[in-house]
Amino acid sequence: MKENNAYILGTDTKELHRLGVQHQVWASEAQYGWSLAKFREGQTLLDLGSGPGFCTQELAYTVGVKGKVIGIDLSTAYINHLKQIAAIHHLPIEGIVSDFNEMNLTPNSLDGMFCRWALAWLSNPKEILHKVYDALKPGGKMVIHEYYDWSTHQTEPHKPKLTKAIHAAMQSFKGSGGEINIGRELPRIFQELGMKVTHSRPMQKIATVDNLSWQWPKTFYYSYFPRLIEAGLLTQEEVVEALQEMAELESTPGATLCCPLMIEVIAEK
Repeated sequence: MKENNAYILGTDTKELHRLGVQHQVWASEAQYGWSLAKFREGQTLLDLGSGPGFCTQELAYTVGVKGKVIGIDLSTAYINHLKQIAAIHHLPIEGIVSDFNEMNLTPNSLDGMFCRWALAWLSNPKEILHKVYDALKPGGKMVIHEYYDWSTHQTEPHKPKLTKAIHAAMQSFKGSGGEINIGRELPRIFQELGMKVTHSRPMQKIATVDNLSWQWPKTFYYSYFPRLIEAGLLTQEEVVEALQEMAELESTPGATLCCPLMIEVIAEK
């Protein structure tokens, strides 16, 4: 069943599985960012745009029983899933269904915030970050992972029909009301908020068929390309042809897939 408030990538079972694969690919990068921000036992952390809670669960183990992790997401289905995970594993997690514009955060209550692939879909990311800023304690940190340049997403050898579908996906993002490459704007936004950027780094993955990173774009293609038919950005035939070229790429010795360039930015209040 399609959720009424599902966001652009959906919230169905297929998307839940894709998010799990995606998290496995990016888990070590998230954990490294948390260590740089010194997220630790006893803290209260916010997972902004938690989705079904893959990162929320790991953050809950980081803060331990004396801490707390607040997971906020627009999807009721995903927050229900998060609450089930919290109950099963007895984790200090509070799951909240909320539009970011409507979320209520207690001033000076948070030691830190993590956000990954949520700001790109917002028309007002600076306003939302300001709300989080007000909720941070002095010295609190934000760790954010977002796209810096989605156009770096390409294959070797070049596959024209697959490339067309990738470009159609990017076109759909541009029509979502947000900025898919919001990562490049974060240092400026943090400066305007009066925060100090303590760390930034590019995060690039060149996938080959024999490593897990390959599954990140692959699962995205199979999940998202069919959605572009209803949006009028691809035909059924074009989706079939794009996925056929993906299968050809997967059987090509030495093939590589350059994933979209990400950036991590850590800022301190």
